Amino acid sequence: MVLKVYISGMSGNKEVKKRQQRVLMILDSKNIQYEVIDITEPGRESDKEFMQNKSTSNGATVSDPDPRHALPPQLFNEENYCGDYDAFDLANEIDTLEQFLKVASADITAVSNAQIELKQENGEAKHEANGNGGENKENECTEPNKDDENSEKPEV
Repeated sequence: MVLKVYISGMSGNKEVKKRQQRVLMILDSKNIQYEVIDITEPGRESDKEFMQNKSTSNGATVSDPDPRHALPPQLFNEENYCGDYDAFDLANEIDTLEQFLKVASADITAVSNAQIELKQENGEAKHEANGNGGENKENECTEPNKDDENSEKPEV
Protein backbone atom coordinates (compact mmCIF):
# COMPACT_ATOMS: atom_id res chain seq x y z
CA MET A 1 0.00 0.00 0.00
CA VAL A 2 1.22 3.46 -0.88
CA LEU A 3 0.67 6.48 1.30
CA LYS A 4 -0.30 9.48 -0.84
CA VAL A 5 0.07 13.06 0.32
CA TYR A 6 -1.93 15.53 -1.73
CA ILE A 7 -0.33 18.98 -1.73
CA SER A 8 -0.56 22.29 -3.56
CA GLY A 9 2.79 23.44 -4.88
CA MET A 10 1.37 26.84 -5.79
CA SER A 11 -0.68 27.70 -2.73
CA GLY A 12 -0.69 31.35 -1.77
CA ASN A 13 -1.78 30.43 1.75
CA LYS A 14 1.25 30.40 4.07
CA GLU A 15 -0.55 28.20 6.60
CA VAL A 16 -1.22 25.55 3.94
CA LYS A 17 2.46 25.67 2.87
CA LYS A 18 3.68 25.25 6.45
CA ARG A 19 1.27 22.37 7.04
CA GLN A 20 2.46 20.59 3.90
CA GLN A 21 6.11 21.02 4.90
CA ARG A 22 5.43 19.75 8.42
CA VAL A 23 3.62 16.62 7.17
CA LEU A 24 6.46 15.74 4.79
CA MET A 25 9.10 16.44 7.44
CA ILE A 26 7.38 14.19 9.99
CA LEU A 27 6.93 11.38 7.46
CA ASP A 28 10.60 11.62 6.51
CA SER A 29 11.74 11.64 10.13
CA LYS A 30 9.69 8.52 10.85
CA ASN A 31 10.95 6.75 7.71
CA ILE A 32 7.43 6.41 6.32
CA GLN A 33 7.46 6.06 2.55
CA TYR A 34 4.98 8.20 0.64
CA GLU A 35 4.12 9.61 -2.75
CA VAL A 36 3.57 13.35 -3.16
CA ILE A 37 0.77 14.34 -5.50
CA ASP A 38 0.82 18.03 -6.42
CA ILE A 39 -2.74 18.84 -7.48
CA THR A 40 -1.60 22.11 -9.13
CA GLU A 41 0.59 20.39 -11.74
CA PRO A 42 -0.77 20.23 -15.29
CA GLY A 43 -2.61 16.98 -15.95
CA ARG A 44 -3.46 16.40 -12.27
CA GLU A 45 -7.06 17.63 -12.49
CA SER A 46 -8.42 14.12 -11.84
CA ASP A 47 -6.22 13.84 -8.71
CA LYS A 48 -7.54 17.20 -7.51
CA GLU A 49 -11.14 16.07 -8.02
CA PHE A 50 -10.41 12.77 -6.26
CA MET A 51 -8.91 14.59 -3.26
CA GLN A 52 -11.79 17.05 -3.03
CA ASN A 53 -14.51 14.41 -3.43
CA LYS A 54 -13.04 11.73 -1.13
CA SER A 55 -11.83 13.99 1.69
CA THR A 56 -14.27 14.13 4.59
CA SER A 57 -12.32 16.86 6.40
CA ASN A 58 -11.84 20.18 4.67
CA GLY A 59 -8.56 21.18 6.29
CA ALA A 60 -9.88 24.43 7.71
CA THR A 61 -7.29 27.11 8.37
CA VAL A 62 -7.32 30.29 10.44
CA SER A 63 -7.72 32.39 7.30
CA ASP A 64 -10.37 30.04 5.84
CA PRO A 65 -12.29 28.31 8.65
CA ASP A 66 -14.94 26.91 6.28
CA PRO A 67 -13.39 26.17 2.86
CA ARG A 68 -15.65 25.18 -0.05
CA HIS A 69 -13.35 22.29 -0.96
CA ALA A 70 -10.80 20.26 0.94
CA LEU A 71 -7.50 22.08 1.33
CA PRO A 72 -4.15 20.31 1.12
CA PRO A 73 -2.46 18.52 2.69
CA GLN A 74 -4.81 15.55 2.59
CA LEU A 75 -3.57 12.02 3.25
CA PHE A 76 -4.71 8.77 1.67
CA ASN A 77 -3.48 5.21 1.86
CA GLU A 78 -4.10 4.15 -1.73
CA GLU A 79 -7.82 5.01 -2.14
CA ASN A 80 -8.58 5.02 1.60
CA TYR A 81 -8.91 8.45 3.18
CA CYS A 82 -6.76 8.93 6.28
CA GLY A 83 -7.40 12.57 7.13
CA ASP A 84 -6.33 16.18 6.89
CA TYR A 85 -3.51 18.07 8.59
CA ASP A 86 -5.27 18.52 11.93
CA ALA A 87 -6.02 14.79 12.24
CA PHE A 88 -2.45 13.96 11.15
CA ASP A 89 -0.98 16.35 13.71
CA LEU A 90 -3.14 14.94 16.50
CA ALA A 91 -2.20 11.35 15.61
CA ASN A 92 1.46 12.34 15.65
CA GLU A 93 1.11 14.03 19.05
CA ILE A 94 -0.58 11.03 20.67
CA ASP A 95 1.77 8.56 18.96
CA THR A 96 -0.86 6.80 16.84
CA LEU A 97 0.44 7.91 13.45
CA GLU A 98 0.87 4.39 12.05
CA GLN A 99 -2.76 3.52 12.82
CA PHE A 100 -3.95 6.86 11.43
CA LEU A 101 -2.05 6.33 8.18
CA LYS A 102 -3.12 2.68 8.01
CA VAL A 103 0.49 1.54 7.61
CA ALA A 104 2.02 -1.44 9.35
CA SER A 105 4.62 -0.45 11.91
CA ALA A 106 6.59 -3.54 10.81
CA ASP A 107 7.11 -1.88 7.42
CA ILE A 108 8.41 1.27 9.08
CA THR A 109 10.67 -0.72 11.40
CA ALA A 110 12.05 -2.72 8.48
CA VAL A 111 13.00 0.48 6.67
CA SER A 112 14.59 1.92 9.83
CA ASN A 113 16.54 -1.27 10.55
CA ALA A 114 17.78 -1.45 6.97
CA GLN A 115 19.04 2.13 7.21
CA ILE A 116 20.76 1.43 10.53
CA GLU A 117 22.47 -1.66 9.10
CA LEU A 118 23.61 0.33 6.07
CA LYS A 119 25.04 3.07 8.29
CA GLN A 120 26.83 0.49 10.42
CA GLU A 121 28.28 -1.18 7.33
CA ASN A 122 29.50 2.18 6.04
CA GLY A 123 31.02 2.99 9.44
CA GLU A 124 32.84 -0.35 9.61
CA ALA A 125 34.19 0.16 6.11
CA LYS A 126 35.66 3.51 7.15
CA HIS A 127 37.32 1.99 10.22
CA GLU A 128 38.80 -0.85 8.17
CA ALA A 129 40.12 1.66 5.66
CA ASN A 130 41.91 3.40 8.53
CA GLY A 131 43.72 0.15 9.25
CA ASN A 132 42.32 -0.68 12.66
CA GLY A 133 40.34 -3.73 11.55
CA GLY A 134 36.86 -2.32 12.10
CA GLU A 135 37.51 -1.49 15.72
CA ASN A 136 37.12 2.05 16.92
CA LYS A 137 40.26 2.37 19.07
CA GLU A 138 41.39 5.61 20.59
CA ASN A 139 44.78 6.92 19.56
CA GLU A 140 47.39 5.44 21.86
CA CYS A 141 50.24 7.71 22.82
CA THR A 142 53.34 6.37 24.51
CA GLU A 143 56.13 8.39 25.99
CA PRO A 144 59.62 7.74 24.66
CA ASN A 145 62.00 5.78 26.81
CA LYS A 146 64.03 8.38 28.70
CA ASP A 147 67.01 6.03 28.87
CA ASP A 148 67.17 5.67 25.11
CA GLU A 149 68.18 8.97 23.52
CA ASN A 150 67.74 7.52 20.03
CA SER A 151 64.10 6.55 20.53
CA GLU A 152 61.66 8.11 18.15
CA LYS A 153 58.91 10.35 19.37
CA PRO A 154 55.44 8.94 18.79
CA GLU A 155 53.29 10.43 16.08
CA VAL A 156 50.30 12.30 17.41
